[in-house]
Amino acid sequence: MEKPKGPVPMLVMYRVKPGNEKGFEGLLKKHWPALRSVDLATDKPARMYRGHSKRGHGPESVYVETFEWKDASAAEVAHQTPEVMAVWEPMGPMLAGMDLIALEELPK
Repeated sequence: MEKPKGPVPMLVMYRVKPGNEKGFEGLLKKHWPALRSVDLATDKPARMYRGHSKRGHGPESVYVETFEWKDASAAEVAHQTPEVMAVWEPMGPMLAGMDLIALEELPK
């Protein structure tokens, strides 16, 4: 599969362990600014949401973030960038799991 050219819209679902919500929210608020500070995300602001499963799947809170990588290589570069890793590394222990979904808009 060919890497898309230009921005890559992302939907990220974070399942946060009970008791970690406040700390996670603080890190999540720093995520997009960290990506922007090193020119890895577009200038379209991230959107963040908090939700809970209506089907009772697990006690964790679910956070959803949408943002756009600048291009298809940005995620790889982020793993080598101290400003981004300063946000991602402390997030890890707070998570019960996460889903990273690259979005592709359907034709109208």
